[in-house]
Amino acid sequence: MLDTQAAKAPPSLLYMVKQVELVVRSHLDELVRPSGITALQYTALTVLQRHDGLSAAQLARDSFVTAQSIADLVRSLEGRGLVRRERNPRNRRELLILLTDAGRELLARHEESVRELEERMVRELTAHQTEQFRQALSKAWHALS
Repeated sequence: MLDTQAAKAPPSLLYMVKQVELVVRSHLDELVRPSGITALQYTALTVLQRHDGLSAAQLARDSFVTAQSIADLVRSLEGRGLVRRERNPRNRRELLILLTDAGRELLARHEESVRELEERMVRELTAHQTEQFRQALSKAWHALS
């Protein structure tokens, strides 16, 4: 009897969020692969587009990767000329990571296809439901941060 009830129970919200994350990442990887970057690298570039001049620690937090992973990610992006590092004038020991013109151009090339992916994700929602979804995700993130 318990097995039947468990089989009918809806999946947990955590499971569903992870499903969405994985499918979005897969599609995003496909979209940006022709530019020679990964979805994680793309995410880091979009973070810099919104908040240029971040420390590695800040970029790691905002890009959802570990501090260890961000070093390799930044080195790769810097090698491709998509970001640059410069000393923080207020703290000479700290390096800031900045988006280059080439990084901005890469983001611009993918802007439409990424927007279409997002639209596809919420295609069956009304504009109001989409805004509610955005707010709910934001509240969930803040609750766990």
